[in-house]
Parts: sequence; structure tokens; C-alpha cells
Amino acid sequence: QLQLVESGGGLVQPGGSLRLSCTYSAFNFNYYYIGWFRQAPGKEREGVSCISRRGETTNYVDSEKGRFTISRDNAKKTVSLQMNSLKPEDTAVYYCAARVSSCSGSPTAYDYWGRGTQVTVSS
Repeated sequence: QLQLVESGGGLVQPGGSLRLSCTYSAFNFNYYYIGWFRQAPGKEREGVSCISRRGETTNYVDSEKGRFTISRDNAKKTVSLQMNSLKPEDTAVYYCAARVSSCSGSPTAYDYWGRGTQVTVSS
């Protein structure tokens, strides 16, 4: 069973930065693709970024390209999401999720989820 735990959320001013982490417990974590999603109040959960098993391929939604960077360290069992130039519209609960076959922007494609970490961008 793969367990995921997000951390690093908090309150930040517009233009600021946060680094989210997704740590996991699994013997064969490098078997999974990891995605970051977010869900704002009253909105559907949406994909933010995804990284392949060894980190050689990364995907981002267009609105986050150039601001967010995903990375992973399988030895440390951690996937990180560096978020820069944050905007109020980035406010949401951020989740990491895992699946076996490939990156996907659809939340329903993922088999394992963390409980999320709150990110609030406000002055």
C-alpha cells in the first residue's frame, strides 16, 4: 500500500514562493508516476503538474508553466513542487497522487492520494 503525505503549505503574500513536498512510504516508489492537483473552494479538483518515474519527464498545465517546478528524489522518497510568483487564484488545497502507468491530468486516473496541504495566497 502506498501512502502519501503532503507538507509545506501555508499563508504567503502575492508574488511569494512556497515549496510543497510529498513524501511516501512504499518499497518500490519509483514504480509510480506522481501528480500534483489542487482544489479551490467550490471548484473541481484540477491537475497542476506530473512527473515520471525517474523524473525525466515533467508536465505542467499551461497556466503554471514558468512558475511551478516539479522534481523528485526517489532515494529520499520525496516529490517536490516549487511554486513561485504565487497569485491569489493559486489558493487551494494541494494534493499529491500516484498512479502506475503514465502521467494524467485527470484526478480519476490516480489510485493513491494524500490528504492535502492548504495554500493561501493573500495580502
